[in-house]
Amino acid sequence: MALQEEEQQQRLLDERSVDLYEEDEEEGAYDYAEKVHVIGVNEGNEADEYYAKAPPFSWRKLWLFTGPGFLMSIAFLDPGNLEGDLQSGAIAGYSLLWLLLWATVIGLLVQLLSARLGVATGRHLAELCREEYPNWARLLLWVMAELALIGADIQEVIGSAIAIKILSHGLLPLWAGVIITALDCFIFLFLENYGVRKLEALFAVLIAIMALSFAWLFGETKPSGVELLIGVVVPKLSSKTIKQAVGVVGCIIMPHNVFLHSALVQSREIDNRKIGRVREALTYYSIESGAALTISFIINLFVTTVFAKAFYGSEQAYNIGLGNAGQYLQEKYGGGLFPILYIWAIGLLAAGQSSTITGTYAGQFIMGGFLNLRLKKWMRALITRSCAIIPTLIVALVFDTSEHSLDVLNEWLNILQSIQIPFALIPLLYLVAKEEVMGTFKIGTVLKIISWLVAALVMVINGYLLVDFFSSEGSGGIFTSVVCIFTAAYVCFIVYLVARGITFSNRLTTTGN
Repeated sequence: MALQEEEQQQRLLDERSVDLYEEDEEEGAYDYAEKVHVIGVNEGNEADEYYAKAPPFSWRKLWLFTGPGFLMSIAFLDPGNLEGDLQSGAIAGYSLLWLLLWATVIGLLVQLLSARLGVATGRHLAELCREEYPNWARLLLWVMAELALIGADIQEVIGSAIAIKILSHGLLPLWAGVIITALDCFIFLFLENYGVRKLEALFAVLIAIMALSFAWLFGETKPSGVELLIGVVVPKLSSKTIKQAVGVVGCIIMPHNVFLHSALVQSREIDNRKIGRVREALTYYSIESGAALTISFIINLFVTTVFAKAFYGSEQAYNIGLGNAGQYLQEKYGGGLFPILYIWAIGLLAAGQSSTITGTYAGQFIMGGFLNLRLKKWMRALITRSCAIIPTLIVALVFDTSEHSLDVLNEWLNILQSIQIPFALIPLLYLVAKEEVMGTFKIGTVLKIISWLVAALVMVINGYLLVDFFSSEGSGGIFTSVVCIFTAAYVCFIVYLVARGITFSNRLTTTGN
């Protein structure tokens, strides 16, 4: 009986995969020639042997699958996250390290679901949304994803520009740093022409630079190991640190990263018509994603504890941002062998530069997937980069001389991205539970419940952030009316997305009975 059920599931997977392969010939995340060849895939009898079961573990294969998870992890290390880390450490000390750990675990769960969707279907999230939702909903989801991406990109590019300004002793203003960052991004994307692995190697170098820079800061400031361990293990939360706690969780899930990871996993040659090969890919991607986010957690831990040791309980705690953080560290700990200001700037530059490249990547997939564009990749990169660089240049020109104004802008950009989280999470959870899309790899009941609870928790936390932010911004009649109208439309669209998933699930249950 179990064998018959497995054969039936395999036939369903075969039929779905054939359709997907035909569609992929028109448009896909990667061309066949761009994909990394994995040993044993589509190679004679060996491939047939592992038609329904996964091959044995291989360290060599794990190496070949390693890459997409590290590109995905960049979003956990972007300048917006670093600012959240330093403010959390300066204001809350070591007390929110446990929350940083569990927020990373939540982020890993979401990213594994995104990878599962991409591997099992051979399509990425934006493409599937285009097919699953009516035109009005699809276009609205695309607009929301683009807004989230532009908001993230402004933070990332400004972060790089701040680092360039520090390293140039202030000779290069923010707007010049923005232009340099934009040009660098195209140069790095040019590496993709030499193969996906070359680009992944570049990201590995940038992550290593971040790790070394912030580990150096950790060594210079010497945070307390005992307090660090207690902060990670013992949950603590007070009314004074609730805003920082919400910020820690809110920074972890980036809407554009959910779209990105489902596309990145397709850079490997995977025959998703064979259950065994899909299971194998999911195993290796789970391992490398877990390793990548472990490294990102350690780097975030370094930043948080450095500023907890240096500024917790001090007068400067509530005034620290990306622009002045290095200077504050320099004043407190001096020059040393290598000025601590420049160590901070080098780490910030690596974070900003790497995250702008992944943002451009995500923009290509989001635009191509939702709109089904048949443009060359460099053209899509030019369009998506321009959408972010133009508003970023305006921001740099307007806020160049005011660090406080930049911090206020950063708060607004965090709100912008918080608003967009449901429009990436809900479609993802809806699709990974849909048998017509996932076949035998749809998530089970237990994982589905856990995923929806986690999504609800993240949305409630970000809802609190929205309410707190707008209540403190103003109470005028016009402002309140605009916020109320926006909130009503926003809630209605979320209800529509949730109701669509529930309706589909009920229809499947009725059909099964």
